[in-house]
Amino acid sequence: MPVPADPTVLHPMPDQPRVVLLKPLVTSPLIEVGEFSYYDDPDDATAFETRNVLHHYGPERLVIGRFCALGTGVRFLMNGANHRMDGPSTFPFPTMGGSWAEHFDLLTGLPNRGDTVVGNDVWFGHHATVLPGVRIGHGAIVAAGSVVTKDVPDYGIVAGNPAGLVRTRYSDADIARLLALAWWDWPVEHITEHVRTLMSGSVDELENAAPALTEPERS
Repeated sequence: MPVPADPTVLHPMPDQPRVVLLKPLVTSPLIEVGEFSYYDDPDDATAFETRNVLHHYGPERLVIGRFCALGTGVRFLMNGANHRMDGPSTFPFPTMGGSWAEHFDLLTGLPNRGDTVVGNDVWFGHHATVLPGVRIGHGAIVAAGSVVTKDVPDYGIVAGNPAGLVRTRYSDADIARLLALAWWDWPVEHITEHVRTLMSGSVDELENAAPALTEPERS
């Protein structure tokens, strides 16, 4: 039987330390990453939590699904980067210390768009930036250098600053079929048997490769 890859190995390519699986790497309770999602960085891929997830003080979370590919320099700006905009100045005086710290209450209640959520099987190009509270759908592609300021639909391709929808990868009908298949939730042994279909097959072929439902699942 084919042997699946190991999702618990930090460096899945031993001769390429620039590639890390994120699930065995992250320690923050505010970050959740699915199996096999990876980050590629020639400088220090293992510093992902501090170099690529910025201003993350909570309570909002960063959630990344399974089988996502993150290119070098992908960054997630979290809600802690926000500043007040209802007064003459946007400068965060209390964070500078001294007697200014007495006014720290002015930094509470900043606008919060909630969790940043990335679906499964999402590909991020080099140096893409994702702003707080954005939701990126399953199977989406974020082009290199994009600044994602709003939600990205399932299987959408976005590019630019601010990122706009270039097109979707499939028709609406096929996207619905792909979402129903949710191949990323298949048993890893079954995925292993059908890697070629997943990488180069059609939606019809993927449906034919789907695991058979058991009787309890059918009911």
